[in-house]
Amino acid sequence: MTPPPESATAIFYRNIRWLKFVDRFGRKGQSIVEYVGGLAQMTGQAIRGCFTRPFYPGELVWQMDEIGVKSVSITGITALFTGMVLAIQTAYSLAAFGGKFFIGRVVSLSLVRELGPVLTALMVGGRVGSGITAELGSMTVTEQVDALRSMAISPIRRLVVPRLLATVIMMPILTALADMLGILGGLFIAVVELQMTAQDFLGSVWQYLKISDITSGLGKSFFFGLEIAAIGCYNGLRVQGGAAAVGHATTHTVVVASICVLISDFFLTKLFLAL
Repeated sequence: MTPPPESATAIFYRNIRWLKFVDRFGRKGQSIVEYVGGLAQMTGQAIRGCFTRPFYPGELVWQMDEIGVKSVSITGITALFTGMVLAIQTAYSLAAFGGKFFIGRVVSLSLVRELGPVLTALMVGGRVGSGITAELGSMTVTEQVDALRSMAISPIRRLVVPRLLATVIMMPILTALADMLGILGGLFIAVVELQMTAQDFLGSVWQYLKISDITSGLGKSFFFGLEIAAIGCYNGLRVQGGAAAVGHATTHTVVVASICVLISDFFLTKLFLAL
């Protein structure tokens, strides 16, 4: 027996559900395109502002201290224990193949090329990106940003440029410090837990670590810093509403910045390997 044909009402409601799905998908896609376009426009204006007057050197130094110096502890602790974990895992995972002799190589290359820049960017994105969004969002909600515009002061030049420059400048420095602390953590485990000599560990590091590995990791951190600062500033300046909106924008910054760091890491890795 053939099934009875659908009624006109059932067909109508099915089409309505399909149209609602298409509408939601289209609105979501439109919001993403608008967000990316606004972010790119603000970033372009901020980059131009880095090379044109007026400059705010005092604000830049202040932001370098807030963003860079005060992030040393969290990035250093993260890298130190990451290096220690890498040393332990390498030794026990490759014990049957003489894994002790690979510890220096694995720890140094893993940290310098990937884990150092990425973990530093994630820690800075969580601390600095959210802080920038909360600060600028509060200024936007309390109409301080509008007050700057009324005094013919560009919020991009006054608020965004110093934070963008400070993050881009300090990220490679934080990454280099994290790399060194991570290697020291691996050295500590190799000497204390695995009865290796410091000379053997450091000799393996110097033998396999190349300048290109160091420059690729530091080059990644430059782009990571640009992404974190741009996303944090843009989300802060577009806040609408009250305190709840500021909290939502802060959470959004952490999520988007972390995803962008991980996605861009893949493409930057392919780029630096091709160079």
